[in-house]
Amino acid sequence: MKRRFDTYFPWLFTASDFLASLVSILIATSILHRVGVFEGGEFSAFLPLSVFWLLISALRKDYKIGRTDEYEFTLRRLLVTILWFLIGTAILWTPLQQGNIRWIPIAGLGVIMALLMGMFRVAVHLVLRNYRAKGNNYRNAIIVGKGGSSPKLADVFRIRKDFGINFLGYFDDQSDCAQTRGGVGEFFDLAPSLNLDIIYVHEQLEAVLVKKIIEFADENYIKVKLIPGGSLQLEKNLSFSKYGDFYVINVNEIPLDGALNSFAKRAFDLIFAGFVTIFILSWLIPLVGVLIKLESRGSVFFVQKRNGINNQVFNCLKFRSMTPNDYADTKQATKKDPRVTRIGAFLRNTSLDEMPQFLNVLTGDMSIVGPRPHTIPMNRTFANQIGRYNSRHKIRPGITGLAQVKGYRGEIESSFQIRSRVRLDYFYINNWSFLLDMGIMLKTINELLFHRDNAY
Repeated sequence: MKRRFDTYFPWLFTASDFLASLVSILIATSILHRVGVFEGGEFSAFLPLSVFWLLISALRKDYKIGRTDEYEFTLRRLLVTILWFLIGTAILWTPLQQGNIRWIPIAGLGVIMALLMGMFRVAVHLVLRNYRAKGNNYRNAIIVGKGGSSPKLADVFRIRKDFGINFLGYFDDQSDCAQTRGGVGEFFDLAPSLNLDIIYVHEQLEAVLVKKIIEFADENYIKVKLIPGGSLQLEKNLSFSKYGDFYVINVNEIPLDGALNSFAKRAFDLIFAGFVTIFILSWLIPLVGVLIKLESRGSVFFVQKRNGINNQVFNCLKFRSMTPNDYADTKQATKKDPRVTRIGAFLRNTSLDEMPQFLNVLTGDMSIVGPRPHTIPMNRTFANQIGRYNSRHKIRPGITGLAQVKGYRGEIESSFQIRSRVRLDYFYINNWSFLLDMGIMLKTINELLFHRDNAY
């Protein structure tokens, strides 16, 4: 079942994906019909829609589920397919031409399709992994050159059976372990009998030898992959840049360096912050402003210098929750802090004091989700105490963030807390996705409603 599976799987996937899409569309339109936002249609009207789905899925080659792909990648790929499907459906499908508010059934169709087809695609991914873990649909592989990161790769093959990589051993001049099949020179004599699919090459081999291996692989239709050295193995987000015919490795590129990702995040920030400003801040600022003024003298807003993207300083806005004092920038608020006013205590406990920061989002200084900005004195202190601390300034700071929904919000009482914050911020920056932002926002709502212990 090594080769035969690759011949039949695309057809099996395509057929089952077509049926799954048809069932999902029928369920979605039935639900939309029940809630009164779609008039419905005959069964024959939905078949062209599934054929259209099939066309998009085939063109995007969704059936190519990589051996090392994770479920998140499969879901991201699906969401793009759904987006193209909805655009085409909105333009071409005649049942949606009826009514004045077409976006409601389109949005509903997209949400239900994402849920149902997401479960189907993840199920296929899971079945495929289990199938490979049992020794089916495997790829024969060897490593030329043992040392550095090569043994770690061999361990991955041994542990992750679901990758379907059948590791046959090393070719190395110095190693004499049980897995060594011979020296590098013997590789060219023995390789033809091994029925190889992949050759992994240690990066420290001489360039002439690497070129010879690649030429041999091209002649025998074998894939060649280069194993990066130890320093590059520490970086999880590697990509390439091309300068003419010359390639370089980008070792610290992040998802938001991509123009599309950056645009999507900024567009969502503007839409969401604009909505909050128009429908909430327009009446909340005057109301809270009057209450603040009635209790104490001073401005309605507390404006504080904080470090933002690329460590640039910006004016962070909050509702003033304390009496004016000289320690606002250097001394954190503590439980039962005497500087906090009565209305200020309410604002801090409900996190309403942070609401003006949606104005910071509109001006481009902040994002809805991101690392929380610290005051300039705190930033200097932490930067001297924690390695790679300033890496959290690669992106815009956020009103909420991953660290906050994981319990690290409010007063910093120990070095463990700030180190945990930085670690989670670093993870967020290097693993950003739109779905991650949505999850953090939902968890933020849960924190605001049910976990108020550190809000003071």
